[in-house]
Amino acid sequence: RGSDSVGGRGGGVVPCRCTASPEETMTSITSAASSAPAHEIIPSDPTAQAYRLLHVGFIAAPILAGADKFLGLLAHWEQYLAPFVAELSPLGAHGTLLVVGVVEMLAGVLVALRPKMGAYVVAAWLVAIIGNLLITGGYYDVALRDFGLFLAALALGRLASATHS
Repeated sequence: RGSDSVGGRGGGVVPCRCTASPEETMTSITSAASSAPAHEIIPSDPTAQAYRLLHVGFIAAPILAGADKFLGLLAHWEQYLAPFVAELSPLGAHGTLLVVGVVEMLAGVLVALRPKMGAYVVAAWLVAIIGNLLITGGYYDVALRDFGLFLAALALGRLASATHS
């Protein structure tokens, strides 16, 4: 067989001018790809890809939504707060939403640092948001979207358990 190898240093693939059969070449390529470093940016395993997407998403979304409670660029958040919650809070609607923003940002950081735990904290937080939206009324579409996010957070928790066992 020729002197050039299929799997180069670092798991990369280099051109091969050898007489290996296509099956042998594919086996070498597959083995080189599966021995790629654990810190690869885009994992080749679909389960690892799903985990990575959900992990990054549930870091970014809570942090961005929480920060926007202070900035008010994405939405007028007070409209989503159930009136009785605002009335019960000694902070009023705006102050309550600032606390909500801090909690959401902390949840995103928790997902970043402890994804197994953070995913379930975010899932519980989404249940509270869904309850608030249902009580407020008129935001059933947003509650349904948040239910989808709740299911995704549960999936992240399961994937994190499998990934970080």
